[in-house]
Amino acid sequence: MSRPRRCRRVMHEPHHTYFKPAGVRIAELADSILTIDEYEAVRLKDLEGMEQEQSAKKMDISQPTFHRLLLSARKKITDAIVNGKAIKIEGGDYKMARPGRGLGRGAGRGLGRGAGPGGRMGGFGAGPSGECVCPKCGHKQTHARGQPCYELNCSKCGAKMTRA
Repeated sequence: MSRPRRCRRVMHEPHHTYFKPAGVRIAELADSILTIDEYEAVRLKDLEGMEQEQSAKKMDISQPTFHRLLLSARKKITDAIVNGKAIKIEGGDYKMARPGRGLGRGAGRGLGRGAGPGGRMGGFGAGPSGECVCPKCGHKQTHARGQPCYELNCSKCGAKMTRA
């Protein structure tokens, strides 16, 4: 019997969860499913420019596991680009790291549900009311209708805001 998989720590949930080639109807596309933890591995290594060892520590996994995760993610992204598939980001074995509140459970957990309310296009709309919160310093501000929180910068530290 194999040992249970360790949940990967994710610091940044994607704002957009579906990408498709232009000019092709959604009904005609095959999906390439990228898990939230694979997304985080690519983000840390390729976007943030971190070394694999440092990225693995951030995700609370071993460096060899991080390397396998990165290879899997890059293969899926390449397959989608080369073969004209859509990229859908959802699911995976992960837990969200929340500043000041410790680690919480991610909505994915490998059940194919991801973090959004569902549907092919993802979707994070939480309605007109509520608050935008800074994941870095915890600063909150009232959500403005028609203005996504992720497009706002925190007035205290300058980081991108997220929906509370």
